This record gives sequence, structure tokens and C-alpha cells, in this order.
Amino acid sequence: MKSTFRILFYVKKDKKRADGTYPIMCRITIDGEPSRFNTKVNVNPTIWDAKAGIAIGKSNDAVEVNSLLNAIKTSIHNVYHDLQTKENNVNAERVKNIFLGIEVKHQTVLELFQRHNEDVAKLVGISKSKETLQKYEVAYKRMAGFIKEYYNVSDISLKEVNHMFLHNFEIYLMTSCGCKENTTAKFLQRFRTIIIMAKNNGWIHIDPFANFKIRFKKTDRGYLTQQEIDAIMQKKFASERLERVRDIFIFSCYTGIEDKKRRKENKGNRLIASGKCPFLSLSGE
Repeated sequence: MKSTFRILFYVKKDKKRADGTYPIMCRITIDGEPSRFNTKVNVNPTIWDAKAGIAIGKSNDAVEVNSLLNAIKTSIHNVYHDLQTKENNVNAERVKNIFLGIEVKHQTVLELFQRHNEDVAKLVGISKSKETLQKYEVAYKRMAGFIKEYYNVSDISLKEVNHMFLHNFEIYLMTSCGCKENTTAKFLQRFRTIIIMAKNNGWIHIDPFANFKIRFKKTDRGYLTQQEIDAIMQKKFASERLERVRDIFIFSCYTGIEDKKRRKENKGNRLIASGKCPFLSLSGE
């Protein structure tokens, strides 16, 4: 639902100044909730139109008052619309505080995400790889798409990231993006890096991941059949290096644990002990 936004100027009649003028107050109202402040502009009551909220006439005083009030109104409109594009919850008190310059600008999710990615880019070839940077860039795009689809804004304050935000992001990844469970978990892990960065810098004080479980699904990667192993053993390669790689791979197949869940006994050790390990014959020893 679209919020209602109003700006009204009015004279504070109980604060008459020595020169006979009155201070003009500004009232910002969003969804019925008002917030007021003194504009520091004064006006002679004889030229003030209370209904229109402007000074009337073409005198220098009227022109100057209206010019100042128009500038205030334009600035407030800009603050309001800027907040609307970035945050889900906008109220009159926040608009007033930002206009007056008494509120510290909130860090936003995508701004911090972008800053993190820029730092990673600087470290590529030093302590980070191109693949790592690419993964975080994709994660940034996923988060931007989520914020736009779920909250209909271009960015959102870090202070609005809570358990429900993470839950919705997880749902978005698995539905709108078609990600599998483990891919979704990886995206959540990368976002958690951003949240840790925010918490360590004091931009948030509560970790939204504290009671949120990132779920990985155990997968069976499968294994080679004896027929496939035999085919690899019989494969001829053009270089001695590749022949050696093949021999090492076959050796690892027969000395690895066949089943991590049930079998503790090493089949390769049994084969070596019996003198039947194919690697021994391949290497000629």
C-alpha cells in the first residue's frame, strides 16, 4: 500500500517575536504520523495565509519567505523519495532527522556488499582468486534481485536484516533462482560474511544468523565401477606424465575408503597385502 506523505507550514502563534513576526513551523506527516520542527523562518502575520501555508503578496518579505519555504519543501521531498527507494519502512521522524542532519546515515546491504567485493577484487592474485571474486559478484546479484522482488526497493538498511529476511532470501534462491539446497546454503554463507563485517564494525549489534541454521544436504558423489576402473587402466596416453597421473589415480582408487558410512576396512590395503593391486603391475615393481 502506498504511504501518504504531506508537508504543511504553519505559524506558531504563541511565540511572537519582539519585531512582531512569528516563527514558521513545518509539519511532516507520513501515514498519519506527524513530526514537527522550526524552519527558522519568521513571517509577519499580516502577509501569512494560514490555509495555503504561504506568504501572500509581492513584497520582498513575501517573496523571500516563500522562496525559503519552497527550498525546504524540495529538500524534504528529496529525502523522502531517497528513503523510499532504499528502505522498506519510512517514517516522518526519520525524514525530519535526515533533513536536519542529526541522523547518521544507515549502512545498507548492497552498499556494504559492493564495498566487500571491491576489497576482494583488490586482493585477487594476492590472497584471493578470480573464482572467489566471481562467486561473491553472483551473490551480490542474487541479493539485489531478492531485495527488489520482495521489498520493491533498490537497497535496504542493514538494521532491517532479521530472521525473516534470511528466511525469505532462502525461499527466493530456491524458487525464483531455482537453486538447489547446497547452492542456496553457499549463497547464505557468503551473505553471512557481509553480516559479520557489519557486526564487527558496529553497524549492527544483533547477528540475524544467530538463530538461523544454514542447511547443507549430504550428497553421494557416487563411485567408479570395476569396469570403469579397468577402462582407465587400459587407456594409453601420449606422455609419460599422463601415464603417471593415471597410475596414481588407479592407486588411490584401490587404497581409498570405499564407503565412508559403513566400511572402515581399507580394500586397497587388502589388495596390496595379497599382491593383487593393479598399480603394482602397472609400475613394474
